[in-house]
Amino acid sequence: MRQNYSSCKIADNEEYKVEPLEYGISIYKRVIAVVESSEVLNLDTTDLAILRLLQFDGRVSNVEMARRVGLSAPATHARVKRLEAAGVIRRYTALLDREAMGFDMVCFINVSLQLHQYEAIERFKELVQDMPEVQECHHITGEFDYLLKTVFRNHDELQEFVVNKLTPIPGMARINTSLALIEIKATQQLPIG
Repeated sequence: MRQNYSSCKIADNEEYKVEPLEYGISIYKRVIAVVESSEVLNLDTTDLAILRLLQFDGRVSNVEMARRVGLSAPATHARVKRLEAAGVIRRYTALLDREAMGFDMVCFINVSLQLHQYEAIERFKELVQDMPEVQECHHITGEFDYLLKTVFRNHDELQEFVVNKLTPIPGMARINTSLALIEIKATQQLPIG
């Protein structure tokens, strides 16, 4: 299968390849969309440095960011606003500690639908959007149609979710649940260099 790559210029003699990721991080899709659009966003090494800083600490002050990237505060602020306007920076958020909040169970749930018709697919996608237990939902290839990453406080919540939320969805064919024993790595940071 042929991979499609998009690239954007980061310096006069360098190119930054944006590769599609198997686990579906949407920010890469946004970068690709910007790069492939008629308004090509040129990301230089300073833009990438700003993005790295913001990925690590979204609350870093503009003055501190400017100091670290070697620009004035107004120039840094203008770059951040340009990255926001282009959709490269989608939002700023606080990451909560899952276990400190009592969500000790992470489950990956594979789902197959009986019918692969537009209405059934759209209905499933709408219903999943309203399920706060679902952290991520990916349309996948292979034996199942969707992979859900979910969190629960206990087995009762998991059972309630599977029996009373997933199973009744019209057209549900199969549900297969895997419980994560240990989280080895979890990050929201993209490998931008």
